[in-house]
Amino acid sequence: MNKIIAALIAGLFATAAFAQTSDVAKAQADANKDVAKAEQKEMKADAKADKKAHKAIAKADKTHDEQSAKVAVEQAKANEKVAKADPEDKAKAAAKGDKAVAKAEEKAEKKTVKADAKAIKESVDATADKALAANKTAAVKAKADAEVKEAAAKH
Repeated sequence: MNKIIAALIAGLFATAAFAQTSDVAKAQADANKDVAKAEQKEMKADAKADKKAHKAIAKADKTHDEQSAKVAVEQAKANEKVAKADPEDKAKAAAKGDKAVAKAEEKAEKKTVKADAKAIKESVDATADKALAANKTAAVKAKADAEVKEAAAKH
């Protein structure tokens, strides 16, 4: 009779241990799935933010190039006008050309500054988006760890 009781008690412990392991394992599997999903969302958000920032930087670089070309064209026009001018009108043509070049440089600088500001803003926004995504992932990990601990504590 003692052997039967001992076997039943051993079976009871084995069943309880199996049930506990099963619940904890299930909670762990669910937690891993949730964390993997959160990490995937974070990577997607990071890629999207990087793409947006790189696009703005590329656009700013393009604006720099375009504005430099416009200033160079204006400089060439001014030089051409000076070369065509009569000797007594060369100084006047040079002054007028310098004025036009200065105006073109001012306009170019204004556009490049705006493009740079936009690129910087996009980079800052991208960094913020990445930080928020990382924060969400950390929250999911913390929640998953808590759920695993709760499942382990139930048994």
